[in-house]
Amino acid sequence: MRRVRVIPVLLLKDRGLVKTSRFGKPTYVGDPINAVKIFNRKEVDEIAVIDISDRARDEGPDVTRFADIASEAFMPMACGGGVRTEGD
Repeated sequence: MRRVRVIPVLLLKDRGLVKTSRFGKPTYVGDPINAVKIFNRKEVDEIAVIDISDRARDEGPDVTRFADIASEAFMPMACGGGVRTEGD
């Protein structure tokens, strides 16, 4: 029998966790680190964190913010957003 995998997706905007409808009109819903702690207790299989912030062209992904979130995650984590070059 196959087991269902649970993979929540967290959207970040301006360092906060947001909820959107089709990536429009983001509504602040809390701190992403607290959300990760809740998902740790729920024992989810993986987590995806996507930064949808409007960034200047010279800035890449906010790697330090992803590292802060990853330090609390006890599951595999995928990160995305803000990638413009192969170096990012």
